[in-house]
Amino acid sequence: MHSTEPAILAEHLAKSYRDTRAVVDVSLRVEVGEAVGVVGANGAGKTTTVEMIAGLRVPEQGRVRVLGLDPRRDRARLRQVLGVQLQQAQLHHALRVTELVNLYRSFYPDPRPTEELLNLVELTEQRRTSFDKLSGGQQQRLSIALAIAGRPRVVILDELTTGLDPTARRRMWGTVERLRSEGVSVLLVSHTMEEVERLCDRVVVLDAGRVVALDTPAGLIARAGTTTLDDAFVALTGRQLTEEPA
Repeated sequence: MHSTEPAILAEHLAKSYRDTRAVVDVSLRVEVGEAVGVVGANGAGKTTTVEMIAGLRVPEQGRVRVLGLDPRRDRARLRQVLGVQLQQAQLHHALRVTELVNLYRSFYPDPRPTEELLNLVELTEQRRTSFDKLSGGQQQRLSIALAIAGRPRVVILDELTTGLDPTARRRMWGTVERLRSEGVSVLLVSHTMEEVERLCDRVVVLDAGRVVALDTPAGLIARAGTTTLDDAFVALTGRQLTEEPA
């Protein structure tokens, strides 16, 4: 792997489900140490895009590289450098927090210490609680701990703070900021413009499976001629960010 490889390179990705074209043509690039946000109304293709980048879905067209690795061909190597947190955590409900953390730590040669992970996501007091007894916010925080257990160089975070109250949301933002201070590259799917504006260097705007804008938060606002990122999104796509797909 050459040191000049971007953290993530996705070129002309496309994916359909039966008669639905979820992703039509998406290209994006995340440089090493950069945080890029992906925003779009429901059904815009955000989750399908990041799942293709993570190697969880096979694109029908286009190609993906993560630190120069092909997510399908180089799957074993990719797992050592990429951490992924998805919207719906599929975890064993009967296992306790510490058991899950230690299970994920066992997958890596040099994992973060258990106590460090629990402290980072503020779950030390819940260490003996089973997954199914955690609140939705605590389950989200645990999924972050599992995603970063192996000291990944790149993380994909899909709707990081869904279901969290404002205090928990800001704590989670602090966790992402700490990761960034360590040089971790971040691809963040979000429906919260405040979150994107705080955490991301650049923003990719998706609409109907295509990239309609890619710029800094300030650049998107200037391009749209608005005063807020929320209003810029509406101006660029003609949709509300929380709008349901037609």
